[in-house]
Amino acid sequence: MATYRAVMLTGKGDPDVLREVTLPVPEPGPGEVRLAVRATGAGGTDIIMRRGFYPYAPKIPFVPGYEVVGDVEALGPGVTDLKIGQRVAGLMIHGGYAEKLVRSATEFVPVPDGVDDATAVALILNYATAYQAIHRIAKVKAGDTVLITGANGGVGTAMLELLRPVGARAFGAAAARHHDLVRSLGATPVESRAEPVDTAMRRILPVGVDVTIDNLGGRFAGQSIRATRRGGTVLGIGFSATGGKVSGFLGTLATLYLVAPLNGRRARFFGITQLYKKDPKPFREDLAKLFELAKQGAISPRIAIRLPLLAARRAAEMMEKGGFEGKIVHLASL
Repeated sequence: MATYRAVMLTGKGDPDVLREVTLPVPEPGPGEVRLAVRATGAGGTDIIMRRGFYPYAPKIPFVPGYEVVGDVEALGPGVTDLKIGQRVAGLMIHGGYAEKLVRSATEFVPVPDGVDDATAVALILNYATAYQAIHRIAKVKAGDTVLITGANGGVGTAMLELLRPVGARAFGAAAARHHDLVRSLGATPVESRAEPVDTAMRRILPVGVDVTIDNLGGRFAGQSIRATRRGGTVLGIGFSATGGKVSGFLGTLATLYLVAPLNGRRARFFGITQLYKKDPKPFREDLAKLFELAKQGAISPRIAIRLPLLAARRAAEMMEKGGFEGKIVHLASL
C-alpha cells in the first residue's frame, strides 16, 4: 500500500503534541483531486487550534495546516476544470502539513507561472485576509487614516502593503524593534509595547484615526477603540492575543460590540473562514487578483522563515516565541 507522511495534532498542549505519522495515500472521489503538496504556512490559528478553541477545526486528532500550494496528481470522476500537473492553491483550514491532500476541486485556484511557492502560500491566508478586510469589510478609501495593530506579523505586513495603492495614510502598531519594517512598508510606526497603542497614536494624530484594524484582540481591543475617532470604524480580526481561550475571545467581542458603539465608534468583526464557509466565491476572486499583483511585482510578501514541509513543531515553537517579521512558510523543496 502506498503511504505518505503528515503531521498530526494529537491533543491540546505544547508543540510536542504535533507528531509525524504515516498514512495510506487516499484516492480522490467524485469531484475531488489529490495534490502533491509543495508548500503550507504557519499562522496564529495553528496556536489557537492547538491550545484553545477554534470553531472551524475538526475533532482531534487531525492534520493541521491552513493553506496549501500543490500539484494536481490525481483527478476524481467528473473533474474537468483542473488537469494533472497543474499547480494550485487553496484555503484548506486543516490538512496542509502533509505530503498528500484530497479535497474538492472547487476549493482550488490555479497559481500562475512567475509566482513562486513561498509567495503563493503567503498570499492564501494572510494577504487574502488583509485584502478582504480592507476592501470588502472596512471599505477603506483614499485619504482615510488607518491604524493596523500587530503590524509586524504576516497579516499586518500584508495590510500595510495593500494600503499603499489605496491612497490611505497608514499607521502600524508594533514594538520599537519593528519600526523600520513598518516604515519600509510606507506606514508611520506607532509604539505598542512601551505604552498603550491609543496613547501613542493620539500623540501622532490627536483626533484619532478613521479606521483601526485590530489583529490582536485582548487588551488591544480597548486600545484600538480609543485610538479611533468618534464616528470611525474598529474592525477586529482573528484575536490572536486571546490565545484561543473562549473567555478571551468572548471578552474581546464584548469590548468590540458594546464599548465601541457606546463611545460612538462602529464595530465590525471579520474572519476570512467565516466568509469563505458562507460563500467561497469572493475568496477565489480575491486570491486570483492577488496572484496577478504578485506576478506583476506590485506586491511582495515578506517571508520571515522557510522551513521543511513537515517541520510543524519547529514552526509552532517559533510562533509562540514571536519576534519575527512576516510569514513562516514550509516548503517541500527544503
